[in-house]
Amino acid sequence: MTEPGEVRASDAEREAVVEQLRVASVEGRLTLAELTDRTEAAYTATTQAELAMLTQDLPAAGGYAPVAAPAPERKKRRWFVGVMGDSKRRGTWRIDQELGAVAVMGDVLLDLREAEVRTDRVEILAVSVMGDVKIIVPDGVYVDLDGMAIMGDKKVNVMQAPPGMNVPVVRVQAYAVMGDVKVIGDSQVPPLQRGFAAWREHWRRLHGEDWREIGRQVRAEGREIRRQLREDRRHLGY
Repeated sequence: MTEPGEVRASDAEREAVVEQLRVASVEGRLTLAELTDRTEAAYTATTQAELAMLTQDLPAAGGYAPVAAPAPERKKRRWFVGVMGDSKRRGTWRIDQELGAVAVMGDVLLDLREAEVRTDRVEILAVSVMGDVKIIVPDGVYVDLDGMAIMGDKKVNVMQAPPGMNVPVVRVQAYAVMGDVKVIGDSQVPPLQRGFAAWREHWRRLHGEDWREIGRQVRAEGREIRRQLREDRRHLGY
């Protein structure tokens, strides 16, 4: 008999969890890194119990008010500018509008990993003139890099998710003139001080032998309880 936690998850159940995670992110409950990690875990989950673990600290689907529709008028683009100097944004911050990064003989760094993304996707306009624009994202997001480079370079170095997955999207329109615009994954940079990497490793352990061992222990304890009940009934003459 299949234990309740071992019921196999369906594709529809995985997609429902992914959508619940996306809504939670737009509401500010998850950072971009947390959303990416949990989305990856949802697509690799094999049982309903594994899916439930991904949303156990979030409101139940349908148990809260839906996300309000965005206002008709877009907010002004938020700019980060480095002119013969540096401009850096990292740590915990909110993204609720399009971003702009301009580096003129300077550097601009945008680290999106711990950002609360309140939009369906991250839109960035990046301009580099004899400078360097670096955008750090969690591995597993989908990066759409477009634009042009003249005597410069624009490139993506991110471990992206397989096609067909509904993962977070980062769109970058890049213009580089004797400069660089780079989008890199978190595996290419020093890890965060507090980390979603530890959560990812915890998930992988539960997804592997540890989770199966827990299941075996629960089943063994259940068998022992049932055996003891049978013994008690025999002694009582039932």
